[in-house]
Amino acid sequence: MIDLHYWPTPNGKKVTILLEECGLPYRIVPVNISRGDQFGPEFLRMNPNHRMPVLVDHAPAGGGAPISVFESGAIMMYIAEKAGRFWPRDVRGKYEVTQWVIWQMANQGPKLGECGHFRRLGDREGDQSYAVRRFTDEANRLYGVLNNRLVDRPYLAGDDYTIADMIAYPWTVNWKGQGQDIEEFTYFKRWFEAVGARPAVQKGMAVGNDLSTDVTKLPPEEQARIRKMLYNQRAIPVKVA
Repeated sequence: MIDLHYWPTPNGKKVTILLEECGLPYRIVPVNISRGDQFGPEFLRMNPNHRMPVLVDHAPAGGGAPISVFESGAIMMYIAEKAGRFWPRDVRGKYEVTQWVIWQMANQGPKLGECGHFRRLGDREGDQSYAVRRFTDEANRLYGVLNNRLVDRPYLAGDDYTIADMIAYPWTVNWKGQGQDIEEFTYFKRWFEAVGARPAVQKGMAVGNDLSTDVTKLPPEEQARIRKMLYNQRAIPVKVA
């Protein structure tokens, strides 16, 4: 059995999509990031970077103790390798997919995350117009990367649907909130609709939706507490036994 320490964000939904596509049994262990569960000592033992998701496989290949994996890209590689699906084994196919997984982790996720952050922030922390413009433009560039890649192929790595598509899709669902017009990206739109129509993608995207909290409906002081906890983080001091 696989335990997935999870909250319904794009980084979590990448993994649930893959688990649903593979048909692997798994159990959701909620990590309420608004409450600060990710800073608890038990979670930090699994992921010193205090970010979800984290996967714990209680039945790893070859047996032995459970295997714990953090970082969504690494988790997806682990699952795909375990299931023997969605990540080619030949060297050319494998790295055609791998480079897009790394692209998503290094570019799409961080930049679209910053885009959404500054566009939601408004003027609560002063003039954010440069940051909004900077990351909205960068989001547009990244949608252009996807669009150009998909001109002559149905999926990011070629003819086959892989973890490269699954890892990128959840971050594109909020294209409106990122200040983008999907009609500008014809080939991306075709891919977006095709991936989004897959039953396993729809199931994976829906996992944990009942856990979400609409932060905008919380009292102002609670909203301020959550913002401070999530957006004003500094180093955790070393604790020496």
